[in-house]
Amino acid sequence: MAQQEAVFEGIRVLDLTRLAPGPYCTMLLADMGADVVVVGGGRGGLPIDAYRRGKRFVQIDLKSDAGVDAFRALSAQSDVLVEGFRPGVCERLGIGYEDLRRSNPGLVYCSLTGYGQDGPLSQEAGHDINYVGLSGALGAFGPPDDVPTVPLNLLADFAGGGLYAAYAIAGALFERERSGEGQYIDVAMVDGCISLMAMHYPDWGKPVLPGRGKGLLAGEAPFYRCYTCADDKHVAVGALESAFFGNLWSGLGFDETPPDHMNRSIWPEMTARFKRRFLERDRDAWVEHFAGTNACVSPVLSPGEVFDHPQNRSRNPDSSRDSPPLIPRYSRSHGKVCEAEKKDDSEAVLRSAGLSQSAIAQAVPEGRSSKPGGLVWPPVTE
Repeated sequence: MAQQEAVFEGIRVLDLTRLAPGPYCTMLLADMGADVVVVGGGRGGLPIDAYRRGKRFVQIDLKSDAGVDAFRALSAQSDVLVEGFRPGVCERLGIGYEDLRRSNPGLVYCSLTGYGQDGPLSQEAGHDINYVGLSGALGAFGPPDDVPTVPLNLLADFAGGGLYAAYAIAGALFERERSGEGQYIDVAMVDGCISLMAMHYPDWGKPVLPGRGKGLLAGEAPFYRCYTCADDKHVAVGALESAFFGNLWSGLGFDETPPDHMNRSIWPEMTARFKRRFLERDRDAWVEHFAGTNACVSPVLSPGEVFDHPQNRSRNPDSSRDSPPLIPRYSRSHGKVCEAEKKDDSEAVLRSAGLSQSAIAQAVPEGRSSKPGGLVWPPVTE
């Protein structure tokens, strides 16, 4: 079946964000065909290369009247706006939701912040680790006899932030087809993390999750954890169900009948036994040994190994560390994976919004170069 146009073909997104969550959100939208225009200016710089693909970049001085007028002209022709400032900043600049919806009632306006637009912490600074901590998720990660372990910045920045924002925007665009109106979206990364923890809150303090590093899924169960192999690499074992555990047990060469693996009293002894056995072979030898056995044994790959693995290479042959795959896959629609763009499209984009050359000259920051801004990750404090 021939592929049709991209899912968000014809949708224009204005992106005012810089740090990880917003640029990731708008990259996902660009991958699905949206025309993403990143608005920079001043000291803000541009997002890191990983999130530039499929986007165009303009510079506008939002502290000047001419810049605000130019931005409003762009927003009047746009479908979505994503911003990540602290609550109240856009309103003070004159580009808040109420300011922009007067000329564009169909605008979907998404504010993506750590703590949300209200509450006692709404004006506080923070990063992924703070938001994950407030959600209770961080309190469940890591060994029971040490401090909590931070899962990079995946949970709040990307899952609870950028991904939830893209999901919310898609929902608002769908609803607009029925109502004809846009709306304001308040995405808080703490809220996203809380939503992701929905399964685990009821289990906290119970046998499934009695405490940090304890329980069925936290690394205590010998059949759901990682093991060190002879080459100091690791395998991940996830043999939760009885059938899978039986395959693991026999695959490790144990002749006796598999025990009741849910009997917690035998977990320490079983863990020690599994540790000794996995140390007998290299990681890849174990992976080959268990291939096709339904024992739920897989390699723990380093980031440098991911795109060379046969499964990942088969599904995403053109992907690499510098160009992650386009997701999700559609049966008819297609996406757009483009090279990361760095050139300044200010004049072309603003001209398309109806601005004169004189208005453009007044709207863009003074002294800009042909390659706008600099990297803002990792963040630097002066």
